Amino acid sequence: MHIETLKIFCDVVENQSFSLAASQNFITQSAVSQQIRGLEERYGKRLLERRRGSVKPTPAGEILHRSGRAIIHAFNEMEAQLQGLSNIVTGSVRVGTVHSVGLYELSEPLKAYFSDFPQVNVYLEYDRASSVYDQVLRGNVDFGIVAYPTARAQITVIEFRSDRLLIACAPGHPLTERGRVPVGALDGEKFIRLEKGIPTRMALDRLFRSKNINVQYVAELDNIEMIKRLVEVGAGVALLPEKSFAFEVQTGSLVKIEMADKELRRPIGIIYRTGKHFGAPAEKLMEYLRGQRCLLVLDNY
Repeated sequence: MHIETLKIFCDVVENQSFSLAASQNFITQSAVSQQIRGLEERYGKRLLERRRGSVKPTPAGEILHRSGRAIIHAFNEMEAQLQGLSNIVTGSVRVGTVHSVGLYELSEPLKAYFSDFPQVNVYLEYDRASSVYDQVLRGNVDFGIVAYPTARAQITVIEFRSDRLLIACAPGHPLTERGRVPVGALDGEKFIRLEKGIPTRMALDRLFRSKNINVQYVAELDNIEMIKRLVEVGAGVALLPEKSFAFEVQTGSLVKIEMADKELRRPIGIIYRTGKHFGAPAEKLMEYLRGQRCLLVLDNY
């Protein structure tokens, strides 16, 4: 049995989906089905069953999944240590992140990294923050980068950087006439926010409650790009990471307003499975990210 086949089986179980497992492994769904049939023929047992549109492991499948994930983890650790003995950096790195970080915070270190290590492939996998943690624990990515990192079992957090949250509004909005404003100036404003469960949204909800700020919520969206489009047409204002709308500020379609009372910052952290041994490509990428600022390692941050 090939280690790749075992990983595909584990991905099907963890995603409860043949199609998602196929996407993660860059193969077709039919190829996934063939791999699973091969495993079932090898062991003479049914390993998976479909239930209400999802895929669940049978008792035999649960045994294979539990032991298989441990085997895959040990295999990845062995490869990482062996690659560390080589002076030539080749291979690939998988990084799980959220759009608001990956699109605006990683371009500079990645540009330098690609210049120095052109033989390495970096795969950025975008997902919700909760899914990034899961992918890190399962070993599907080498490490993750998320906003507002939180303590999790078996997760180590590295403090990466922070970005400023500023008010974004359309040109001509009354707030633009006031220059720097206190966060309380948002009271009563039409406001566009991220969906529930997104860490940045949760942090802003706590801020508004603590300051007794009552805004008029006009829309909830799952990504910053759509929020910017609504702000541009005057639907409301938003609190966004400064880098995320720097281009719109430069072109004049949005205006940024700084806080007068207290600077709002969004912490960003690198997360990885505690005790993980990185291969040379991932280790070098971590070094390039570290080069952006001094990092502090925190277990169960």
